[in-house]
Amino acid sequence: MIRQTILGAVLAAAPLAAAAQATLTAETTTPGSTPHYIDTTLAAVLDSAGVANLQITEGATLTNSVQAVAEGRLDMAPAPLILPFLLSRGIGPYSGVGPEKGAELASNIRVLFFNAGSAQIFGYYNSNPVEDVRDLSGKRIWNGPPRGAALTSGRAMIQLLSGLKDGEGYEGIQNPWPDTVSSITGGGADAWTIPEGLPSGRQIAIAAAGGITIHDVPSDLLASELGQQIMAAPGHAPYSVPVDEVRKAYEGNDITIVTDDDSFDSFATAFGQIVSASMDETLVYDITTAYLKGQERFLTSSPRGPFLMMSFGDLDGKSQGACGAVQIKMHPGAIRAFEDAGHTVADCLRP
Repeated sequence: MIRQTILGAVLAAAPLAAAAQATLTAETTTPGSTPHYIDTTLAAVLDSAGVANLQITEGATLTNSVQAVAEGRLDMAPAPLILPFLLSRGIGPYSGVGPEKGAELASNIRVLFFNAGSAQIFGYYNSNPVEDVRDLSGKRIWNGPPRGAALTSGRAMIQLLSGLKDGEGYEGIQNPWPDTVSSITGGGADAWTIPEGLPSGRQIAIAAAGGITIHDVPSDLLASELGQQIMAAPGHAPYSVPVDEVRKAYEGNDITIVTDDDSFDSFATAFGQIVSASMDETLVYDITTAYLKGQERFLTSSPRGPFLMMSFGDLDGKSQGACGAVQIKMHPGAIRAFEDAGHTVADCLRP
């Protein structure tokens, strides 16, 4: 995996900014993804505010990043909320950690703010179309990286669409995130399911090799018992955007959007920006305050900004995917920043 470290977080963009008060380490996903956009924008916001110099490593596997934050080896990371949930139980990718140690580590994680900017999609090349998204028998489907939250969500998507499980009716294809586009464009899969922001640079790159079609989840499947279970599952949240806005976001690219009504409906991957519970409260307050003051920059610096579903207002917990199956707490410094900005924070988010 090729990793690139961004030092100074766009220092040239703010040459007159005050000297950073802290140097923090962070890991994020590959360029073009929602977490990458949020993290690099946050780095620029913190630098401009003179709060911190955020040193970011790209192309990380967030399963590892979450554990690194919990162990105190990393200051900050974007966390699909299913990962702290799995860590707290010592299961899935954290089975080697075990329940007791996993619970201890998970208790050391705190959230600064939330977002749900990526929704699960299903796509394929028009030159090799899937005739019926409910019949995926025998297909080779790229459904995520080798492990982690995205793979769990990808497998859930295919089971919801077709009733099939990975290795039982279809062949799941997995690659590390940096290899996703090349694997798909190279013919390594008949179709793919990926949690994507809007617009997705990854889908645009895939479409550059030939026209593609992207589907949401058919309404009857989303409303089914399994659909409701998946939307309420740890790390998920409902996602709905007017289909005209989705089509406009991909305008100029050979991308066809298919829905059965006027909205693109799916389940989102709920994220929290995490730090250690031991991080200095004043520093966390300053970081979160700068984040809240940077709202316009987050929403306007990229076409995907308006669709990030980021937390800039009141926090009820459930809308953020944090007060149901996932029980995760905010850092006291972050809570104080939200409240000082005039927002309410649900009791279920308090440590």
